[in-house]
Amino acid sequence: VNLQYSLFISRTLFAGNRIVQQLHGNLDTQPTDELVDGKNVTERFFGLAGAEVASYCGDKESFLGRYHDYGDPQGVVSGDLGNATSYNENSCGALSCVVKLAPGESRTVAFLLGAKYDREAAALLAGYHADPAARCAAEVQALKEDWYSRLNHLQVHTPDDAFNTMINTWNAYNCFITFVWSRAASFIYCGLRNGYGYRDTVQDIQGIIHLEPAMAKEKIRFMLSAQVDNGGGLPLVKFTHNPGHEDTPDDASYVAETGHPAYRADDALWLFPTVYKYVAETGDKAFLDEVIPFANKDEGTVYEHLKRAVQFSLDHLGPHGLPAGLYADWNDCLRLGANGESTFVALQFYYALEILRRFAADRGDTDACRRLEETMADTARKIQDLCWDGDRFIRGFTEDGQRIGAAADPEANLWLNPQSWSVISGLATKDQAEDAMAQVYERLNTAYGAVLMDPPYHAHAFEGALAVIYNPGTKENAGIFSQSQGWLILAEALCGHGERAFGYFTENAPAAQNDRAEIRRLEPYCYGQFTEGPASKHFGRSQVHWLTGTASTVMVGCVEGILGLRPDLNGLRLAPAVPKSWQSFTVEKDFRGKKLHIRVENPQGRESGCTSLTLNGEVLPDNYLPAEKLQAENDILLVL
Repeated sequence: VNLQYSLFISRTLFAGNRIVQQLHGNLDTQPTDELVDGKNVTERFFGLAGAEVASYCGDKESFLGRYHDYGDPQGVVSGDLGNATSYNENSCGALSCVVKLAPGESRTVAFLLGAKYDREAAALLAGYHADPAARCAAEVQALKEDWYSRLNHLQVHTPDDAFNTMINTWNAYNCFITFVWSRAASFIYCGLRNGYGYRDTVQDIQGIIHLEPAMAKEKIRFMLSAQVDNGGGLPLVKFTHNPGHEDTPDDASYVAETGHPAYRADDALWLFPTVYKYVAETGDKAFLDEVIPFANKDEGTVYEHLKRAVQFSLDHLGPHGLPAGLYADWNDCLRLGANGESTFVALQFYYALEILRRFAADRGDTDACRRLEETMADTARKIQDLCWDGDRFIRGFTEDGQRIGAAADPEANLWLNPQSWSVISGLATKDQAEDAMAQVYERLNTAYGAVLMDPPYHAHAFEGALAVIYNPGTKENAGIFSQSQGWLILAEALCGHGERAFGYFTENAPAAQNDRAEIRRLEPYCYGQFTEGPASKHFGRSQVHWLTGTASTVMVGCVEGILGLRPDLNGLRLAPAVPKSWQSFTVEKDFRGKKLHIRVENPQGRESGCTSLTLNGEVLPDNYLPAEKLQAENDILLVL
């Protein structure tokens, strides 16, 4: 991160068959601290097995050579790597060997890159030396089996190759990468990314729940332990997180260390869909009774954690009685003010109340159900009265009472997320859902997805509209913010609009854009954070790849929305929303330890709906699979 520092803690050494890079090598005799594995020195190696090293290089400038680059490195052109090491320079690892072959003879050599200390590195390389080809083949096979053990929990076969390859492999892989790293190890993010963002990490968990629920559960525990006892989430969870002993945004020390000055309105609200998806996917209702510490003090069951998250919103209401904006909601470039109010957060809050109500009902907590239903009714009335603007939901209110995202506004008069979340939350009436989603399709949709809002901010930005700093069509200023496409896919699917849901997937799917690679400029297998909108002169170019919440939201939108695999507390509802042209497709899914072999037939060319559902030869009354009816192997036929 800091080049005037990092160059001068690094050096390379040569050790027989490997280049070793040491970081903090001068601390080898100092008392150990909390760096890596209880050691002060970190070592990485680049080694050769199956042949002797003829020459080596550990210094990047020596390897490339003056006036050369990676296309013609001097070390390769000359055939002699020069046996240079680095000391206060940019490190590299380069090894050469001489291989002499008789006619028809072949040999295999293996180059290994790893983060191991010297003794471990030597032993590892020795294990490859006798037969590098066999050892490499075995390692590759083990790696494949490890990944397939995850990916095979859900495999789909539809008429669309791009959809299949994204859901079966690349979107899933992208989800695992974001699950592990959140936004904390990116070449692009820097500065305050010295921990895990609360909202980012909790959302990322959703993308792998159907593939690795045990991994998801462990991360949910971790994020619950980063919830403050007042119900709010720590905006940034330190890498050194110590549950029960953390300072909070109420403490000056937390603000000084993390740079986050206040709570955000939405952080803890993301717990509700994430915890619900885990419990619904696994049937692990006992998880709600597991006791987990809060970040600063006290402890409570998972159920208690969720109740306190609701209470946090109730304790922070704005002047209209909607959840206060606090530092920000999901959109960090929209600051409505600590006492402003966000429609997006209000819809999240309504959805959280509904999820908590479902848990309460399942637990027989009738008093909680009654209170939650009363709060839901009151919240719904306020949102309807204050936020519905004829054919759309507004974005919210500033703390001085200005409406944001109203139809009459000269700029940013239609926002994407309130429309999709009015459907996802269940708050919008059928007519409202149809009108709001039609506005999105007609006003915000483009060939590369729907823009976040329109028109871009330029001359009429209010003080909290920080997106105005971006060029029009970029990021939050009317860019196509990819994470929001997943919610849009899900919302259209919930409306039964299979054509639109799949259309939104295709517009933003990397695998479906290979005929426009020179425009898109991103890998054909991972999502970018945003795509430049029509207001940009680079309309269609995608930016900030890999570590984005898009991976998770699109996975959920496709699995729960387009494929219609919607678990609840007692079973699984099948409600696909697909293009009319899909005559059939199949899904192989593991669900609560059972195998589901699902075939969907669409003889009448419908987008959604259920004519019949058959489970192991038994015709069920609707499109719901009760968990108690499932066997070890299940043949399922859904006719749309």
